[in-house]
Amino acid sequence: MPTTARWAATLTLTAAAVCGPLGGPALATTAPATQTTVTQTAATQAHATPALAPSGLYAPSALVLTMGHGETAATVTPERAVTLNCAPTPSGTHPAAYDACAELRAVNGDFDALSLRDGALCTRQFDPVVVTVAGVWRGKRVAYERTFANECVKNSYGTTVFTF
Repeated sequence: MPTTARWAATLTLTAAAVCGPLGGPALATTAPATQTTVTQTAATQAHATPALAPSGLYAPSALVLTMGHGETAATVTPERAVTLNCAPTPSGTHPAAYDACAELRAVNGDFDALSLRDGALCTRQFDPVVVTVAGVWRGKRVAYERTFANECVKNSYGTTVFTF
């Protein structure tokens, strides 16, 4: 097999393994003669595709959240850091990844829209805590920084996103 054909076959199999077999609108727009070939190819490759592979492409949502005591991210040494992946399924080192992803989906990834939890009682002690978020939310780059009066206030925003 020539090198070019080998690379083409490798890329086709890799794309099928990552993205899943073609289906729905992708098949509806092809010509009938091609449709049979694509369907046969997809049926043959379906056996090689892992059962938990996503059935289509999704926009990535992978974030790194850090926390440290101080007034600005430029002067703070991060004391804790967690990862939060929300697509295709919630995961990461965040202690409540599923709930944190659900909260972020509810506000469409807008960290400023996370509001103070009802009934939260915190002291007025000033011990500033800086939270930073860097990464990608639904395919768009995110860079967020927020300073809270103290750790109690930080943990009171939303219910789980900043609780780590």
